[in-house]
Amino acid sequence: MTEPVPLAEPVVHVSYYEAEAFAAWKGRRLPTEAEWEKAARHDPVGGRSRRYPWGDEDPLPQHANLAQEHLQPAPAGSYPDGAAPCGARQLIGDVWEWVASDFLPYPGFAAWPYKEYSEVFFGPDYKMLRGGSFAVDPVACRGTFRNWDYPIRRQIFAGFRTARDGER
Repeated sequence: MTEPVPLAEPVVHVSYYEAEAFAAWKGRRLPTEAEWEKAARHDPVGGRSRRYPWGDEDPLPQHANLAQEHLQPAPAGSYPDGAAPCGARQLIGDVWEWVASDFLPYPGFAAWPYKEYSEVFFGPDYKMLRGGSFAVDPVACRGTFRNWDYPIRRQIFAGFRTARDGER
């Protein structure tokens, strides 16, 4: 069975290298992990980090596409109640998002849900994925959750968003 490509939905099942190549082709780049997290968590009014783009309350159905409720990514622009203060939508849910950073520790990082899930994989062989996907339980989709995979893999529900430097 075939289906037309859903043009309004985020692309899914792309490798890090494909995401990086598309961004370069468009004259853009993948965000770093720090940039992604700032977009997803920074509250410019309160000057603090939120747990989620919409605030500190746990995800509700109006915030994000999670837990296989819809079995596919939602069209871009969905979930306005889940938007970050910067205006970005769908930072949590829909697709894991590749970021340009290697999977490395940083000050204050605590492995979750258990030490062996992440710490043994630190290094330049793995790239970061942030934000969760439509298939992930909400418990693993807070703004601080760090996922990782080999950059050649595309079987996970991974997509991307692009970033740019300066004003255009």
